Parts: sequence; structure tokens; C-alpha cells
Amino acid sequence: MKSKHDIDDDEMIEETAETENGSFAELFEQSGKENKRWLEPGQKLTGKVLKIGNEWIFMDTGQKGEGVIERKEFLDFDGNITVKEGDEISAYFLSSSHGEMRFTTRIGGGASGGGSAQLEQAWQAGVPVEGVVEKEIKGGYEIKLGSARAFCPFSQIALRRVENPEALIGTRLTFRISEYAEDGRNIIVSRRALLEDEQRLLKEEAQAGISEGMTVAGTVISLQDYGAFIDIGGLEGLLPISEIGWSRVKDVRDVLSVGQQLTVVVKTIDKEKDRISLSLKDTLADPWELVLDKFPEGSFHTGTVARLDTFGAFVTISDGVDGLLHISKLGAGKRINHPREIVKEGEQIEVKIESIDRANRRISLALAGPARVAAEEEATMTEFRRQADDAPKGMGTLGDMLRSRTQKGKK
Repeated sequence: MKSKHDIDDDEMIEETAETENGSFAELFEQSGKENKRWLEPGQKLTGKVLKIGNEWIFMDTGQKGEGVIERKEFLDFDGNITVKEGDEISAYFLSSSHGEMRFTTRIGGGASGGGSAQLEQAWQAGVPVEGVVEKEIKGGYEIKLGSARAFCPFSQIALRRVENPEALIGTRLTFRISEYAEDGRNIIVSRRALLEDEQRLLKEEAQAGISEGMTVAGTVISLQDYGAFIDIGGLEGLLPISEIGWSRVKDVRDVLSVGQQLTVVVKTIDKEKDRISLSLKDTLADPWELVLDKFPEGSFHTGTVARLDTFGAFVTISDGVDGLLHISKLGAGKRINHPREIVKEGEQIEVKIESIDRANRRISLALAGPARVAAEEEATMTEFRRQADDAPKGMGTLGDMLRSRTQKGKK
């Protein structure tokens, strides 16, 4: 067994270890924060312009040390500076020396020369390069990067297929070097990679700015049988056909058009599946809020048969408000097999409000007025046809039966 002295020594060791571990954890956490300050070549960040000098622009990057960019990168064609102190600019990290961090917005333009060493550095760091589309060649374009030449495949010049390839010739664009070989004699570039990065960043920023239940403005960009795709500030969301309005929509194209401006509610955001569901219906007044006032029990109304089912007909009595005309109320007491024997979709009929269950959004209807008379006549004819079909085949037609009875009377 351990003596009291041994136990005290063990407790002291554990206490010291805990103290040291605690200090170490704090130091490790602090170290981690410091390590986050290290930048990788090609890493993009945004900083604020602190000072504009004769050759360099100094910027605050939120890191230890100042960031510098060549002033020439911010000159327009007339030699005028395009930024001012306090502006925020985005740039790519190149290297660090003596606490000074070198940045660039791109390589290959007039400001940076586009030499072989710089292009190789841009390839290794993933920094964009600026080039001019010289001409169209087999499979793509020839791009001039300073004194070097590069190839850009057609599929990498834009996010989507360019309808008029010749229109890009002579334009100055920004690319990313995807392949650098043979000391710069074989360079392949992609503009699409940069555009996809920009699109992803815009998407992330937009996603961070929206939440479920938020009301946002959007533009219809595509129509489908099941709904419409809406652009909501750089994000694409689906407006299902069931969420377009309170009334039933059969064809999206009847109520929406491409380019139409809408105000919609963000229903759900599924970041894992990259899906956003929207609702236009939620921005509109709920017609069931006033249903008890507009359609009291016992009142009569004109409605339109919206759809038929085996158990009855659904009748629209107001936008977004349907009532059920049960099959038992259609035959005027006579048995029918399907509502289509009495009514058809799109037909206008007179109905009576029998009962309302507002909590479950249900209205029970009955035929009224001319519709009831027509239903009774139709039910009578339906029953007569059924009896005629069920009559024994050897008895002949109804006309034969009547003639036979007439002749017997004359005798």
C-alpha cells in the first residue's frame, strides 16, 4: 500500500501535470490561431487600401505585416489610378519576405510582364494570369500571355458553350494555368475554372445571407411541368407547382413566364443536397381565413367542377377554396357508378353549402337549382338504360314491347 507521503506526492504530480496540460492547451490553441495567419501562395483574400505610393499600394490584410501590390496593376488605359485609400480590393498572395507580403491581382498583363518565371510561379500557386485571345485554332483558342503562348480549349473559355467563338478574338481575359510543361513551351489555360470559383464564392455569400422563412425577391429563369426555377440573388431555388398559389395550377406556363419578377418565401434549405425550396403561395392571403363569412352553411353558389374522383366531384367555389360534392349527392337518390355520369370537369353548376370544417379545410356540397333537376333527369335516364341492359334478351326492344301491348289491346 502507498503511504500518505506517497499519495501526496502523486497528487502533487497530477496537479502539476494538469497545470502544465492546461498551459499547453492554451499555448496550442494560441499557436493554432497564429498558424491560421499563415498564407499559402495563391490564396485569395480581401484587404483595405492603406496608402497609395509611387510604385506600390499598401493594404491591410488582417495578417501580421503589410501587404503590397504593384501600383501599375490598378492603372487604366489612360494611366489613371482606379482605387483610393479605404477601398477594399481582392488579391492573391505570392510570397513573404521580412514581414512584407507580396500580392497580385493577376499575372501576365502589362503590369507584370508575363515572363516565364512568373507564369511558372502563377501555375504553382494557382494565381490567375491575364491574356489576350489571339485567334481560333483547332479545338480552342491561342492565348497570348505576355511573350508566351498558351492554349485554351473551347470547353474552358466559358461556363457554357459560346454561340459565336469569333466574338472573343482580341479580347483580354483572365485565366488559370492548368498545365505548364517544357519550360513554358506547352501551356494550357482555363477561364472556366475561375468563373466556377467566382460563382461558388457568390453562392456561399448568398447562402449565408438567407434563412428559412425569409421573404426574398427573385426572377423566373426556367419553367418545368413540376414548377419553376427562380434566381434569388445568385442562388437557384425551386418553386413547386403546388406552391404557386392557393388555387390548383394545372400548367405552370399559364401563370408564370421566364423573366417575371416575384416575391417568394424560402421554405426549406438543404445544404447537403444543395436545394432550396420556395413558395409564392405563402406571400398571398389565405382564402380559408374568410371562408365562414363568404360561404355560410345553407348558402347557394355557382362553382366549377375542378376534378372527378370515384367518391365524388371537387367543385371550386372561389380561388383556393374547393368543396366536395359526394357521389351520394349526385344521383338524386338513384345509384350511379361514377360522378362523370352526372357532371364533367370544367362544367359550372349550382351548389349548396351543407357543412364547413375550417380546421381541416373541408366543405361538403349538395346540388342545387337547375343542376339538381338536370342531375335527377340524368340519374333517371341512367337507371332506365341500366334496366334496359339488364332485361332478358329474348324480349326484344322497348318499342317491340309497346307495339305488342298495343296490338293485344286492339284485339
